[in-house]
Amino acid sequence: MSSKDALPFNGLEVMVTGGTGVVGRAVCEALLVQGAQVHATGVLDTESDAFAKAFPAVRLHRVDLTDARHCHEAFSSLPSLWASIHCAGGFVYGAIGDATDESVTDMFDMNALTAFNASRQAVRVMRERASARPEKGDPRTAGGRIVNIAGRPAVEPAAGFSAYAMAKSAVIALTRTLAVELAPEGILVNAVVPSVIDTPINRAAMPGADFTKWVQPSELASQILLLASPASHATGQVVPVYGGLA
Repeated sequence: MSSKDALPFNGLEVMVTGGTGVVGRAVCEALLVQGAQVHATGVLDTESDAFAKAFPAVRLHRVDLTDARHCHEAFSSLPSLWASIHCAGGFVYGAIGDATDESVTDMFDMNALTAFNASRQAVRVMRERASARPEKGDPRTAGGRIVNIAGRPAVEPAAGFSAYAMAKSAVIALTRTLAVELAPEGILVNAVVPSVIDTPINRAAMPGADFTKWVQPSELASQILLLASPASHATGQVVPVYGGLA
């Protein structure tokens, strides 16, 4: 067996939603190293342009994942699908008295609705692949993997995070429900729960923080790939990734 054949994701098709963001880029980079055929979604033109130059081997889909039709089209273009990793999301800090109808809706749409739409389409494509080639499949590709990203405020309450925590709690509920629903088909569904991630935006927003205690995107990507791997048998798990925070 060659070293290439030993790569965990060698030849497997993987979708990374929000792939053009900081976490998504780290996940795409790690997948490429492990031999995956990587697809990514992006919605911001400047971010997508920079991503396309940095990752020419990744097939980029410019799509608004809150639009069910656009999401369907993006997943329908995939030749196959082993794993769908949902990094699309967003965060706005604010006390409940400062929340607007728009900000609450935005938090739900960016985090929960994108995960739901992507999961629904991923399951459809995984089922179509299994139905089309039941006797010829790679043993590694029986079923599939879905990995969502929740957030620490969804499991450990903190002031100022009500809309965000509510949206990420929905992501956890989706994860656990799909894990039960899809287990008979070998489609395993899990979520990672990061605390503060070390990104340029977070550093600018909290310049006095101790960045060494924050979660590195590469560390989060490593945990995500463990759950998305054909070697993983976990499902319904909500895995904390807290960096150096107590």
